Order: sequence, then structure tokens, then C-alpha cells
Amino acid sequence: MIAFYRDVLGCQLERGPDASGLAQLRAGSALIDLVPSDADDHGSNLDHFCVQVVPWDAAAIAAHLTAHGVTPGDVTERYGATGFGPSIYFADPEGNVVELKG
Repeated sequence: MIAFYRDVLGCQLERGPDASGLAQLRAGSALIDLVPSDADDHGSNLDHFCVQVVPWDAAAIAAHLTAHGVTPGDVTERYGATGFGPSIYFADPEGNVVELKG
């Protein structure tokens, strides 16, 4: 998972993984915390998470994801924290849904 977020999404590994398996990756001003799936006995409570991409180039983003074996969804206009804008959904290697938004 660290390799996926680092190599495919361009995040920087900031800390870890520590003894508990926690790894923190920097995505702009945000951090994505990854923990081993067996560390969470509450089940999934995540629909998806979104990362804003600037500048937005849908064709380049889709080509990059595809080159890394990721199947991107269609570019769709969606509403989010910054209002309406283009976005692409896809799944990470453990099936979590990721949204990239312009």
C-alpha cells in the first residue's frame, strides 16, 4: 500500500511504518494514515476519500493510473468540499475508493 500511494499517487512517506504498522504519507497539506487491515476490528467505515489535483489534466491522470495497472473510472462532474469539478474514482490495492478531483 505504501508503494501504491507513493509511486502511483506521488505521496511522500513522512513517517513509519512504526511497530504498529502505521505509515503516514504526505498528500499536499494532508496526511494519509495507513494501518494494517487487521489493526481495525471495526470493519470499514469509509465510502471514499478525495485528493485535489492541481493542475488538472484528466487524460494525463488516466494514462498515469492505467500505466500503473489501475483502472480509472470515467471523468465526471461531482460536488465536493471545493464545489463542483471534474473527478475520477478508482480503487487502491485493498479496495478502498479514491477520488482525484480537479
